[in-house]
Amino acid sequence: MNVKEIDKLFINEKEHLEKLHQIVEQTIKEEQLIVNNLLNPPKEVLSRGQEISDKVARFGGSWKFIIIFAIILTVWIVVNATLPEKDRFDPYPFILMNLVLSTIAALQAPIIMMSQNRQEEKDRMRSENDYLVNLKAEMEIRSLHQKIDLLLEEQIKTLFDTQAKQFALLEEINTRLENHLKNKS
Repeated sequence: MNVKEIDKLFINEKEHLEKLHQIVEQTIKEEQLIVNNLLNPPKEVLSRGQEISDKVARFGGSWKFIIIFAIILTVWIVVNATLPEKDRFDPYPFILMNLVLSTIAALQAPIIMMSQNRQEEKDRMRSENDYLVNLKAEMEIRSLHQKIDLLLEEQIKTLFDTQAKQFALLEEINTRLENHLKNKS
């Protein structure tokens, strides 16, 4: 085995390492792209009605709303129960209050449902995105397996070639040694 063959082996090994480095760089870039897309999703454009339904749903489902509503109802009942009969604007059985409560419930329910439907659509899209990310990861894993298999095949071939050359070199050395020993005798 001469110097040229040894240099060729080093060059082949360097090429294998460069291919592996390229595979790793490409995988890192693709992974970074996915991470950037997940961290910076596209901005959601909401109509004025959607913004209002979200605010109503957020406020209508809060303790602040429940407390304020309970205070208003309590004041309504106390005022209408304690004022003289001629000054009461909604005497017992509080028919006006029932009408107001029914109206609020009738308006609030569909608005909250609109907000929930939008949230359900967002959840569906997020679930779809998760599925696509998982699918992409599975495809990347398969691709990496294929690349590693190819690299291993190339390395095994190089190893066999190197071993064959080393064996030939050892035979040559052995022959020279035997010839040298015969010449001395």
